[in-house]
Amino acid sequence: MFKSVLKFTSSTLAQQLAESEAVLDPNGDLLLKWRVNYIIQKIQFEIVLSERAPAFDWFAIGFSDRGELKNSDVCVLWTDYKGLDHFEDMHADAYGKLLPDKQQDCEGFHLNSQSRSIIFERSFDTCDKDDYVIEDGTVHVVWARGTDKLFSSKGLCLTATSSKDHGFIRVRLLTSPKQPKALGQELRVTNKNLKVPRDDTTYWCKVFKLPDYVIQRPHHIIQFESTITKGNEGLVHHMELFHCDTDPNLDIPLYEGNCFANDRPEVTRRCSKVKSAWAMGAPPFVYPEEAGLPIGGPHANKYLMLEVHYNNPEMKTDWVDSSGIVVYITPNLRRYNAAVMELGLEYTDKMAIPGGQTAFPLTGYCIPQCTGVGLPPHGIIVFGSQLHTHLTGIAVWTRHFRQGIELPVLNKDMHYSTHFQEIRILHRPVKVLPGDYLETTCLYNTIDKTNATIGGHAITDEMCVNYMHYYPATDLEVCKSAVSNSALENYFKFEKQWDNMTISYKSSPRENYLSIKPWTPLRADALNELYTESPISMQCNKSDGSRFQGDWEGISIPRIKVKLHVLNRHCQMGYSNES
Repeated sequence: MFKSVLKFTSSTLAQQLAESEAVLDPNGDLLLKWRVNYIIQKIQFEIVLSERAPAFDWFAIGFSDRGELKNSDVCVLWTDYKGLDHFEDMHADAYGKLLPDKQQDCEGFHLNSQSRSIIFERSFDTCDKDDYVIEDGTVHVVWARGTDKLFSSKGLCLTATSSKDHGFIRVRLLTSPKQPKALGQELRVTNKNLKVPRDDTTYWCKVFKLPDYVIQRPHHIIQFESTITKGNEGLVHHMELFHCDTDPNLDIPLYEGNCFANDRPEVTRRCSKVKSAWAMGAPPFVYPEEAGLPIGGPHANKYLMLEVHYNNPEMKTDWVDSSGIVVYITPNLRRYNAAVMELGLEYTDKMAIPGGQTAFPLTGYCIPQCTGVGLPPHGIIVFGSQLHTHLTGIAVWTRHFRQGIELPVLNKDMHYSTHFQEIRILHRPVKVLPGDYLETTCLYNTIDKTNATIGGHAITDEMCVNYMHYYPATDLEVCKSAVSNSALENYFKFEKQWDNMTISYKSSPRENYLSIKPWTPLRADALNELYTESPISMQCNKSDGSRFQGDWEGISIPRIKVKLHVLNRHCQMGYSNES
């Protein structure tokens, strides 16, 4: 009896622990490791210094909203002029100067000289108004170091350091607990001794042909993970593996080069169906035991494309890389095919974001009528999610409703960045039933723009998508919306007749949006009201591209009866952010 209880306890504990690591600096001299304990809501951090890491007299590491040192929350190790070590919880002001926190929440600090590491702990939520709240989703981890001789840490200016002595990375700190490794055949899709271009940022694309054994027989992907060339951990920022989802008999050129090069063959743009995605700090993605993602077979196209984002801020010329993604596959098909469903907004110029906005919302709707005709009677199980916008997106979330009652959020990232995209394993699988309603919202920052940013495929256009990974596979592949055609036409008529905008009824929505200027607060509010109050046009599409039968134009946005009750933070009076 005691042994069985002990076994259960250790197994339960393992399910509440998660570990990961990521390199802090481009040279790979600073390795950040972290261990998450979901039971006590704490993270243990360890910064490991390589033998070649520059010496320092102080080191700061912490968090900020978007990776800036200004207004950051940091834990600081510093040595005074007498040689005594100090460790403090501090925060930076709007200029980057440090001030000590009244409440000290950098705990369990110690130095390990053998492993050359700095170790400390931090709670998810310290209830200190000067501290950053660690939530699920993207976290911007900032760091800085210096050789200044100090008598006090107060007033130390993080922003006064050179570009080589500070930086930030984006990671998901609250990763899912480690899953047992899936046993399958390795399919390695990597670059080979690539001489990385001397550019700050490079997106490198390489097309591969699947092995014959995969072409001849359907397989399931059951796990994928990264393989990074040793020493290049700070160079490889994120990677995606796409299937060329087109005619099975169409040959795709084995292109290798810059993804945005003019000589990239147009046909390679059909390689756009995501099969796997990795970003810094992401653990292996393991599929549920009962499901796998189909790949290969005689009825599928034979080509994949690897896209690698290289981050080379020092613009070095001597980087050589063979990194990529390792996919584990099996010919022994599992009980269910996994699949990907697209939620959010249509890829259309019917939607736009005004210039000069700090957080303009756009919402795409997957309505009960579409899930009603598209999902099986017993529903689907959602186990993963990849949120996606282009350059101006700053936050994305998907809400879930059943019969007008809001259920827990499906996925949420309030510090989203297009430069950090991964397929995330959800902390809890979510069951979606026929008739359920899913609402995906994206926030955009266009403060540095004057013209509108238009919906579309180009990187300078915008998107709002949640690629939802689920099983069992169904015919429903796209459940997205846009403002209805008639509502948009009436909006442009109003802008032309009453606001004297140079709008043409023969022009495309893109051209008409771009003719509206300047984007005053009143005009931006009017556009937001159009999107939130008008009927919508639905894309309720099957995997072959056809729509489910029915009239999907001019549908009312579903109304919410009961919103989700937001739990209050458990903070003591006097330390709460609200105090």
